[in-house]
Amino acid sequence: MRVVLVGPCGAGKSTIAAELARRGIDAIVVGQEHSIVRDLWRRPEPDLLVYLDASLETVRARRGHDWPEWLYRLEQERLAEARAHADLVLDTGLLTVD
Repeated sequence: MRVVLVGPCGAGKSTIAAELARRGIDAIVVGQEHSIVRDLWRRPEPDLLVYLDASLETVRARRGHDWPEWLYRLEQERLAEARAHADLVLDTGLLTVD
């Protein structure tokens, strides 16, 4: 099974992908938030598309309090299609990696 993870910067994609890989799960991070290709997440042919959500406040806590709101909003726009097609949406601000 291939799991594709998408979400804004600071949502925990790399952290969660590493933990899933440690548990033997094929997990791939797609940098959809950096791409104008709206369906970039489709390219690795996911069996499961997971959208990792994080509020601006959570992103700022993880990336620095000066993280720009305009960038966060731009990422949200670029991620809209992936979120609409996600099999699972998780708010990582409420979760730990365990």
